[in-house]
Amino acid sequence: MTQRERQLLNWIEENPLISQQELADKAGITRSSVAVHISNLMKKGYITGKGYIVHTAPYVTVVGGVNMDIGGWPGEPLVPRDSNPGTVRMSLGGVGRNIAHNMSLLGLDVRMVTAFGDDLNAQKIAASCAELGIDISQSPIVPGGRTSTYLFINDEHGDMALAVSDMDIYRHLTPHVLAARQKLLCGSQVVVIDTNIPAESIAWLADNCGVPIFADPVSTAKAVKLKPVLGKLHTLKPNRIEAELLSGVPITDKESLHKAADALLETGLHRVFISLGSDGVFAADRSGGQVHLPVLPAKMVNTTGCGDAFMAAITWAYLQGTDLEGTAKAGLAASAIAMEGGETINPALSEKALKARASI
Repeated sequence: MTQRERQLLNWIEENPLISQQELADKAGITRSSVAVHISNLMKKGYITGKGYIVHTAPYVTVVGGVNMDIGGWPGEPLVPRDSNPGTVRMSLGGVGRNIAHNMSLLGLDVRMVTAFGDDLNAQKIAASCAELGIDISQSPIVPGGRTSTYLFINDEHGDMALAVSDMDIYRHLTPHVLAARQKLLCGSQVVVIDTNIPAESIAWLADNCGVPIFADPVSTAKAVKLKPVLGKLHTLKPNRIEAELLSGVPITDKESLHKAADALLETGLHRVFISLGSDGVFAADRSGGQVHLPVLPAKMVNTTGCGDAFMAAITWAYLQGTDLEGTAKAGLAASAIAMEGGETINPALSEKALKARASI
């Protein structure tokens, strides 16, 4: 679905009896152009029958990882091979879960497909999702499996000294499992994926999911799973290193940044938002749109969840029919709000707060 089609569909959902001329006046285009867009929406199955009967379900589905994060901090310099007095905390994490959590705060109806073990961690995550309104009813529970767990130990300065990641559970999120949930996936307005799931499952989604797919590469080690399907994705949100890997273009200056974005878009990808850390974000789309925006002012408390908030916000903005620049602003605003919270997810994020910070 194009950005213009998304915009028109939003207005039709608000008023199914709106005329083509009214749509043309709102969009600032001709009535004949509106007729073409509506014809395309009908061909794609988003609108059926007379009176613009909307055939879309108002939800987003996330396919990706959930973690139980367990972290320890010593009170004194870390002593290897010994018991160190300190603090141990447990929290919920995982890229997919964090994105879903942020989207829930933005008022979106979120479904999540992941894989759980039959253990206490799964029960804790399920209880949290129920409280947030995230539907995980179609996420399989693997008998004898261990829910994804990330264990880390920081030194006295807060820098990671050691970590163990147990994510074997995601190999059970197979194409066969996803195929059994195809109705859920194809009924979504957007499917958001992260690369914690198997490469063959990402390929299945790209080939069989007829709705826009937004992808988070997660890390350079896992980003390679996206290379074969880039042209089948709608939106990609890499950081600078991930963009270099996926485009094959080293990013050293403005010219190479544009070249990397062009290389990604030439695959058939619709939009790319390259996170540049303190240098902001560079966004580009297939229509030739480009924008490089600086980060928004914020008090830095914790940067861990900024990327997850950014992905949630650009998904929200897409569903609002927002243009490329407005979408990038929404992502930066969500990142700024996330940065100001002490935890990975800042509960202060909301649609109202996002609009105020992004000025959209």
